[in-house]
Amino acid sequence: MQEIKACQRRQKGESMISQDNIIYIRGIDGNIITMEKFSSLPSVTSLAREYARKGYPDRYAVFSERQYKSKQTGSKENGSETEYGMFLSLILRPSFFLAQSSLLGALSATAMVTALEEHTSRRLGLGWVSDVYCEGEKVGSTSIEGKLDSHTAFEYLIITFAIMLEEKNFPPRITDIISEVFEDDNSSIPVIIAKNVINKFLSFYINIKTSCEFMSVYKSKFALIGETARY
Repeated sequence: MQEIKACQRRQKGESMISQDNIIYIRGIDGNIITMEKFSSLPSVTSLAREYARKGYPDRYAVFSERQYKSKQTGSKENGSETEYGMFLSLILRPSFFLAQSSLLGALSATAMVTALEEHTSRRLGLGWVSDVYCEGEKVGSTSIEGKLDSHTAFEYLIITFAIMLEEKNFPPRITDIISEVFEDDNSSIPVIIAKNVINKFLSFYINIKTSCEFMSVYKSKFALIGETARY
């Protein structure tokens, strides 16, 4: 619970960032993403929102291996219990306008499910609009929030990826174990998955104005074709 207490102290204005908690990731477009990692947080989204309001830069990420249970992973909300997985919030400061952001939900969900497919042999699929299912059971989702400035441009966006990493769905794979051994920043398997999710997301995000690529993937992964969806 040390990280939760640290988060609470940070909210009181104390700086708690340690370089031991910082990972630098070279994105698919060549830019560097800074990811601050924790073993446990109440909510990665809440901390990312605080950082965004304080002016943290584009592509700053907050990551945790444990977070309080929430509907985002299909579990019942409980303020005293945490669940194990990959919980990641990415701060963006985009140059596009509100009307161009309508496909971000499908884009972020497609990025997460295609990244996760490299870490499991089980059948993954997408629900409406950004829920992730494994063998028919909801195991995670993505969410988006943002703030507009006076010109209706984005001051910031926060993309959150949440997935439970139960062993029955994501058993240790030899490629992940090898990566865990040879990574130079003592990465855990959830961190390795988070890096993959970030790069998958950026590969779609940098081409957001031409949606054909990720929308065709989204449709192929959509598990509710023919079903009635409540909007």
